[in-house]
Amino acid sequence: MSRSPHARPARALGAAAAVALLALVGCSAEPAASVSPSASPLAAVTSSPSAPQPDVARVAGYDVGEFPPVPLFTLPDLALLDDSASAFTIAAASSLSSVPGVTVGSASCEAPGSRSAGAGTAVLYGDGSGAYTGPDGTIRTFGDGSGSTTIGGVEIQNFGDGSGSYASGDVTIQNFGDGSGAYRDATREVQIFGDGSGTSTRGGESIENFGDGSGSYRSGGVEIQNFGDGAGSYRDGTVEIRNFGDGTGRVDGVPIAVAPLPPVPKLGVFPPLAALAPADGCGTTLTLSDAVLFDFDSAEIRSDAAAVLDSLAALLTQGQVPAATVSGHTDAIGADAENQVLSERRAEAVVEALRQRGTPTSWTAEGYGEARPVAANEIGGVDNPAGRQLNRRVEILVPAFGG
Repeated sequence: MSRSPHARPARALGAAAAVALLALVGCSAEPAASVSPSASPLAAVTSSPSAPQPDVARVAGYDVGEFPPVPLFTLPDLALLDDSASAFTIAAASSLSSVPGVTVGSASCEAPGSRSAGAGTAVLYGDGSGAYTGPDGTIRTFGDGSGSTTIGGVEIQNFGDGSGSYASGDVTIQNFGDGSGAYRDATREVQIFGDGSGTSTRGGESIENFGDGSGSYRSGGVEIQNFGDGAGSYRDGTVEIRNFGDGTGRVDGVPIAVAPLPPVPKLGVFPPLAALAPADGCGTTLTLSDAVLFDFDSAEIRSDAAAVLDSLAALLTQGQVPAATVSGHTDAIGADAENQVLSERRAEAVVEALRQRGTPTSWTAEGYGEARPVAANEIGGVDNPAGRQLNRRVEILVPAFGG
């Protein structure tokens, strides 16, 4: 069964006294890296016998006429903003910051002596009840009373009415107590307005969610629009796709058949301020979007993924990483067994590609299929393409090591 990334039904916050905002019930500062289609060249496609389509250009990693969704909001890993992350995690975040489709975070631990890749659960959208939980990390709230504390230069204030603030260096977080709030650091800003709408900006990159099913994404020459009624558009300076919302569309003016777009989910309310009990991270998690590496329903790495893999191999080689685990993950559409096999094959393909690049690392490949999602595949029974996009990923867990 051919499974398009859209048609297929596809960290830990490791700092003491950090604000537990990683699982914004719909909010965040860092758009999913996999929404960087400009990093993937276009390819010619040939029509399927069961669904005849013209030979037209496509966005690599997507089926005919399909394109990335307006991404979910995801806050950065706050452990990267202070000294709680490992030296390798900080080095990886710095060296891979400009590599499309790759994100870096601190790895969480399951139990003393054991580690886990992809074991956390991030609830990004919903009814305001979301939180981030890691096997060794638990979130505690301040309660109903007001107060303030300063720990290691981090100042937290709780005003007792649901509102509060967090400040540490360039990072400020405000919860206004009515479902709205804001996050700012040196490079990005997130605003949640409490009515399902919000914005996220980072340099020339912006995400807008209008709270009515519509939204937009812009970065460089890439522009994605979802009009909330099944219609939308994509352009990147090389290809232009129109979806008219009635089962039809056009690619560079050529008529095609394409499914209507699901609406952009409403943002949830801004989460409460909380503190995280001190917990040591156990390594680094490098997350790669599947669209950067693979075509849909394929475990064969595309030739245009070479630059991403070269960057990863250089980092691992320079860091003399002794051991690492690659895990494959899918969304929840399709048969469980099929997703499991696909996730295993993709993990093995990445391991082989990194071995061929001479990494001095002992590799383990694992596949989890759809068992470890990081976002909802559906919200209220409605398909959530942006959530499925986050779930379709390959993770590289680099355990903490000396040196």
